[in-house]
Amino acid sequence: MDRTGRVFGLVGCLLLAMLHGIACQVDYHAALTKSLLYFEGQRSGKLPDNNKLQRVQWRGDSALKDGSDAGIDLVGGYYDAGDNLKLGFPMAFTITMLSWSQIEMGSQLKAKQELTNVLHAIKWGTDYLIKAHPKPEVLYAQIGEPDSDHGCWQRPEDMATPRTAFKIDDQHPGSDLAAETAAAFAAASIAFKNSDHQYSFKLLTHAKQLFDFACNHPGLYQDSIPSAGKVYASSGYHDELLWAAAWLHRATNEKRYLDHVEQAEDGGGTRSKFSWDDKYVGAQILIARLVLEGKVENGGKWAEYKSHAEEFICSCIQKGNTKVRQTPGGLLWFSPWDNIQYVATATFTTIVYSNYLATKYASLNCAAGNANPSDLIAFVKSQVDYILGSNPKNMSYMIGYGGNYPQRIHHRGASIISIKKDSTPVTCKGGYADWFNRKAVNPNVLDGAVVSPNESDGFSDDRSNFQFGEPTTYNNGPLVGVLAHFA
Repeated sequence: MDRTGRVFGLVGCLLLAMLHGIACQVDYHAALTKSLLYFEGQRSGKLPDNNKLQRVQWRGDSALKDGSDAGIDLVGGYYDAGDNLKLGFPMAFTITMLSWSQIEMGSQLKAKQELTNVLHAIKWGTDYLIKAHPKPEVLYAQIGEPDSDHGCWQRPEDMATPRTAFKIDDQHPGSDLAAETAAAFAAASIAFKNSDHQYSFKLLTHAKQLFDFACNHPGLYQDSIPSAGKVYASSGYHDELLWAAAWLHRATNEKRYLDHVEQAEDGGGTRSKFSWDDKYVGAQILIARLVLEGKVENGGKWAEYKSHAEEFICSCIQKGNTKVRQTPGGLLWFSPWDNIQYVATATFTTIVYSNYLATKYASLNCAAGNANPSDLIAFVKSQVDYILGSNPKNMSYMIGYGGNYPQRIHHRGASIISIKKDSTPVTCKGGYADWFNRKAVNPNVLDGAVVSPNESDGFSDDRSNFQFGEPTTYNNGPLVGVLAHFA
């Protein structure tokens, strides 16, 4: 079909949707492709010259001197959201979830010719995290200062704000950050095990060192880096230690990591959400897998972990002792700030656990009745379909997917003309005057970015709507796996 035919088809589908409430057919493969394209739009550093490795053509090189103030090369990695900061805590969580997506859905990704793209996305993050970990007990955590960065509206290619490098070390600890980065390295080591054994081994070495660092020097990372608390303050580090231990056990099968899980003082209990700040659900799911596979006993503390994981899923599918709220249109509702991130992690853990159950011909015993793996999959599908357009506004909340999606997302690079079209530097305050305050649609489409409707199923398509309209990398990490399942 030519471009005219595609456009006509989209318009016709949207007209049917508006007139009759009929949802357009969901193209999960297209959504999967775009969910990975998004990571290319978020890249920092020197971009590849090969078009196959850098498909987002409106982006250019940026932040090529990162780390120079500390005498270290910290070029690369990802911008976390719509700003120009590089923040290790959410970046590491993104890489962990992206790796988990590859681990669980590798065959589906390969079948849809996306396996190489997901490995490229993971490696862009892990290559940077390796640079950020130059010594066993040194980890660079952040590039840039939130106050100065948020005071400017500039595309990454024009950045004029300070690129200060902040680190944790044995005198300035951050167990949460070190353990989350250990989890990212461990998960990524599994993702690369079959394709690049040497790289996988290197990642695992970093993971082990950082886990030991996190255990031996306890502390919250924002106590060592106060500015980090302005953007991604951690509420504790016991969840990251449990999460990292679970991943290191999966990567190595070494008993010491299993012992850490068994001896952990805080297993989290039943959680209300799974996010960059609260990893208990993820760890509980990994441990429940061990129980289902008979690698640990189905009793005592192991059974508690499994029970807590299952209660979270039961609450998501509306069959638990408590039920996660839903919008009138049926979307899970966790928080009025970037709610879609929690929907992404909830749907991912649910689809992963449905697969674990299916392999054992088991079902989920919820307070309101049993749920089979097919029930879990059906619920996840309803959430994904909502995100992709089957909702009261008939709007796709994935940018670039479908014919009706937000046009003015809160994102500096997307909202300012590409440097390849106009190389005139955009100044700090000039960016607000010339681009942020414009009523026109964003000049660049950040394909695959995912934003959130509000609790009434509405959405304000306004660049100032950072509460719901700012996409983040950790929205997409788990969604890649969910979309791969349905693609």
